Amino acid sequence: MALVDGGDLVARAIKHEGVDTIFTLCGGHVQAIFNACLDEEIKVIDVRHEQVAGHAAEGWSRATRRCGVAVVTAGPGVTDCVTAIANAYQNRSPLLVIGGRSPLMRFEMGALQEMDQVELVRPITKWARCVYDTARIPEYIASAFRAALTGRQGPVFLEIPTDVLFRKVEEKDVYFPQSYRPQGRVYPDPKAIKSAAEIIAKAERPLIMAGSAIYWQDAHEELRHFIEVAQAPVYLNAMGRGSISQEHPLFFSRTRRNALGKADAIVVIGTPLDFRLSYGKRFNPEARTIQVDTDPQELARNRDIDVAIEGDAKAALEMLIGELEGAKADHKEWITGLREGENKVRAQMEEWMNSDREPIHPLRLCREMAEFVDDNTIVVGDGGDIVNLAARVLPINRPGQWYDPGPMGTLGVGTGFCMAINSVYPDKRILMVNGDGAFGLNGFEFDTFVRFGMPVVSVVGNDRQWGQITVGQRAMYGKERVIASILGDTARYDQVVEGLGGHGEFVTKPDEIRPAIERAFASGKPACVNVIMDQEPPGIMGGYEFM
Repeated sequence: MALVDGGDLVARAIKHEGVDTIFTLCGGHVQAIFNACLDEEIKVIDVRHEQVAGHAAEGWSRATRRCGVAVVTAGPGVTDCVTAIANAYQNRSPLLVIGGRSPLMRFEMGALQEMDQVELVRPITKWARCVYDTARIPEYIASAFRAALTGRQGPVFLEIPTDVLFRKVEEKDVYFPQSYRPQGRVYPDPKAIKSAAEIIAKAERPLIMAGSAIYWQDAHEELRHFIEVAQAPVYLNAMGRGSISQEHPLFFSRTRRNALGKADAIVVIGTPLDFRLSYGKRFNPEARTIQVDTDPQELARNRDIDVAIEGDAKAALEMLIGELEGAKADHKEWITGLREGENKVRAQMEEWMNSDREPIHPLRLCREMAEFVDDNTIVVGDGGDIVNLAARVLPINRPGQWYDPGPMGTLGVGTGFCMAINSVYPDKRILMVNGDGAFGLNGFEFDTFVRFGMPVVSVVGNDRQWGQITVGQRAMYGKERVIASILGDTARYDQVVEGLGGHGEFVTKPDEIRPAIERAFASGKPACVNVIMDQEPPGIMGGYEFM
């Protein structure tokens, strides 16, 4: 007869879900899991802050379209991870966080790091539980994966007290679930699809707005076919970026607000009507609207919707294509007008993208970075204005090529996302676009990059301030009232990375940018290119919407 402990059961259960890497910061409460991962050949990547372990696990989820796993110790290990859990919750990213806990036998006696962790994370998880019986660990993990990966995806939390985790039980007494969640797609009501198709077919100025669900549900080919059948311009956000090549004649990115105000049929697929779409309040009030989402709670949130479709994006698009196939849509005048608008905005940007002024204009930096982005490069945005500008300039042409924080706006996600991407795609080049504020949050994870041989290149757009805040402060109160948002001129992020064993570059002139990035990638090391930018660049309206 074979004895196994809780760590063995955790490792076997997560391996059954195809998890080959976990992210963690070591702690005595959970060390039995690390030991078991050695036996199951599950890679353990240990970081310098639990928040990053959570971000990395979410990044692994995004990279694989499965459910990433973070393992953190009790008390501060769990609380440090709360931000990452909240970010995954807002992003609808599947994520399993396994937290240690003080032993049951010491419950409410004042044990080390004792706290009610399940109640702490309940509002920002789909499912949160504590295991009380070692033999039932695989059952609980199966339930956790089922909750994370079905319906509206999201993070889940499972705490395992130390006396439950370290206890040994007879393997024959353990039930290992094998088939415990649905694998198919959720198809919409055909009547709703038919109604939507009728609106699209009659439209003169249709518009498609597509978001992260296109990526998660692997629907990029269906989206391309759909826009071609409907002859409708498409705008993308979040993980939807890259689903349609920027070279496609129906891809648009710079005229969205104007187009939403003029379209007579708007199809929103897999992105919520939140602040990024002005809550749907800037849509043409005369437009017929269609919304597709797996979460019925998102349908018609913040505005009325003519046809609300509950279902998988890939399935919905397949059905819409079937209804519209053979129709001879012709919206040439609408598309030509939008293209003219796009070209006008691009022409306005070109002046600053080619500027030789010093300090460096952020659009010039973005233009130089764009030269390094090919189909084998994944871009991770971690910052404010510099990331927003990079999203407008960098050539993102493939699904899964762009990672950003998402609607939570969490800074510091970048290093975790990068280490996850490297663990899944070790042959991909990774370019991290950082703001200097964002770099300061989790930049010490370059130590993790060095230890695990991850040649991530960070380009820091360094304006020596929290730029999105200073813009608002200057506008609302005047320059003399800017406070708590200036970072100073002395921070050398490049030297920090060098000190951790990586490669550093310091750039102050526009013609130095490209050679510095070339050297950074050629170094084969984790690298930081610290670029000094203009604090008040002309032609740029920064800041962010917070109301």
